Amino acid sequence: MAVPEVIPIAYEPKHRTETIGRYADGQFLASITYAFPEGFRPDDGWEEHKRLYTVLHTFDSEGRYRDSEVWCAGTWAEQQRDPYGDNSVLSRARIHLAKLLRSLPRRSYTDIAIRPFQLTVDGVLFGLLTGVDEGEAWAELYPDRLGFSEPWDGTYDI
Repeated sequence: MAVPEVIPIAYEPKHRTETIGRYADGQFLASITYAFPEGFRPDDGWEEHKRLYTVLHTFDSEGRYRDSEVWCAGTWAEQQRDPYGDNSVLSRARIHLAKLLRSLPRRSYTDIAIRPFQLTVDGVLFGLLTGVDEGEAWAELYPDRLGFSEPWDGTYDI
């Protein structure tokens, strides 16, 4: 079976797709995710290259990509220096995500269906990419690394 033109993503409360849904102007997919820039090779100091991003992608009601807001809250190294404080990298990312979600009028959390898209910010690939490996069709959300495949019911593999 080929990759569908529009790929369903299931809303799962308290899991990695808990911040997806619909709003007045279409659909949204939001997340907080760590990522390395493309081509990064682990070495000493990797903690400064691993960055935490707050991401909000928007789509029209047919799943066509509209726009993205991608914001870097800080690095893994910064998070380790202040892991529990109100000003920790993770706290800043959560606060920013809440602000972005509040900006979406008539927001509701539910399943979505979107078309493949991609963009690069800070050398990091973001998007929903598709392909075929060994005869198996797949779609993967980057940099979150959520994989989708047959039966194309919106559930994901990590």
